[in-house]
Amino acid sequence: MAMAGLYRRMLPSPPAIDFASAEGKQLFIEAIRYGTMEGFYRLISYFQTQSEPAYCGLASLSMVLNALAIDPGRKWKGPWRWFDESMLDCCEPLEKVKAEGISFGKLVCLAHCAGAKVEAFRTNQSTIEDFRKYVIRCSSSDDCHVISSYHRGTFKQTGTGHFSPIGGYHAGKDMALILDVARFKYPPHWVPLELLWDAMDNVDETTGQRRGFLLVSRPHREPGLLFTLSCRHESWVGVAKYLMDDVPLLLNSDDVKDIKKVISIVFTSLPLNFGDFIKWVAEVCRQEDGDRSLSSEEKARLAVKEEVLKQVQETGLYNHVSAFLSSANSCCRSMPALVHEDNLPAIAASVCCQGAEILSGKSGLLKVFSCRETCVKCLNANGDKPITLVSGTVADGSTEQGLDVLVPSSQVKSCCGCGPSNCILMYPAGNDVLTALLLALPPETWCGIKDNKLLQDIYTLVSTDTLSTLLQEEVLHLRRQLHLLKKCQENKVDEDLGVPF
Repeated sequence: MAMAGLYRRMLPSPPAIDFASAEGKQLFIEAIRYGTMEGFYRLISYFQTQSEPAYCGLASLSMVLNALAIDPGRKWKGPWRWFDESMLDCCEPLEKVKAEGISFGKLVCLAHCAGAKVEAFRTNQSTIEDFRKYVIRCSSSDDCHVISSYHRGTFKQTGTGHFSPIGGYHAGKDMALILDVARFKYPPHWVPLELLWDAMDNVDETTGQRRGFLLVSRPHREPGLLFTLSCRHESWVGVAKYLMDDVPLLLNSDDVKDIKKVISIVFTSLPLNFGDFIKWVAEVCRQEDGDRSLSSEEKARLAVKEEVLKQVQETGLYNHVSAFLSSANSCCRSMPALVHEDNLPAIAASVCCQGAEILSGKSGLLKVFSCRETCVKCLNANGDKPITLVSGTVADGSTEQGLDVLVPSSQVKSCCGCGPSNCILMYPAGNDVLTALLLALPPETWCGIKDNKLLQDIYTLVSTDTLSTLLQEEVLHLRRQLHLLKKCQENKVDEDLGVPF
């Protein structure tokens, strides 16, 4: 039986020039002399081929994120943290991307959610002069990269909309190097920058919006080290809508007279599964990966998490939240996920199972792992600060493996079984997470409160201006996530590309 198939495409030249051709090599050498190939070396080190025909956006973004050395904060495979297309599933389900591709706006959303600093421009929001300036800037350094969204037809290539990073620039010929992630189809190639602008200045029929380009760079600190929002659970749509739309309406009532009432209104009406929406992030690794003497990287990340936790617990809002949760009248029937799962071994068992799923490559599938036992330990090596470690044994029916979870904590008193210097402190609990959630709500959430004094008291409690830089960044990251998730839920990410908050 005959089998149809395609093996590559002949690159239409002109207008493009094959990077590996004699002319392409000469352009490369000359561009190096101009100093506009500095970004190329990082990108080429992480150059990848899109794994699906419609994954050009995901492949371009994961390539750039890895080139910028942005830590995804979760494992890829084995013990390795690494951006892969399969991990970019926040703003659009992977199955939908596989079938339809991804829009420009949702790729911008993904870049934000991945922790990058992003500036995005459609061609009707910029000029070719600005585009050239950005290409030169990113090509002259290795701390920012440009991803272009363009129409292949302008280059006489087959296909329609496409994403690829720009790997360099030739000032003399005014040409850009496209590192085409569809390497099974076309090789990297040089194109006139003016023609690339024309290819971007094209309307995407799916969104009705023009294409454009993203500037992706590394933030000065990785956000979301302790708290994060998740849209990988079906409940996120309802929770985001409740927080952004319903809470302001609920607070617009005459009987809202004190802070306790405000907190009660917000919390007692929360959707049942809101605990799947906001999480605190724990580090997990296999026990057989080595001994548990922590690396300098692990110590640094844990120290930041612990400082964020400490600063949350020092806020005035935390005291109000804690008082409400401990009140006999709170009756938080809608908050079992956070209130009743503050037991550290139970939390660790859940995290161990999640870690086993990620390490096995089965993340997102039906639950196959169970944690048989957990053991809380305190490490205190070489006089360092005590570190809380929870070890668990996870089984999937046929095999089992040991996992360790690093838990941020702060010392308050001795724990049973440990010496006086090896103490478990306070680890992130429901009141910490709920305090972070309240701080992350946009300022306009509270404007419906009618009592002026109460309104000012609330603004004082939730203001980011009085927070330390570390906690302020953590809160603003959550706020950006919430804003982006809400835009995704409303299908508005392609209408507004502005940096949220």
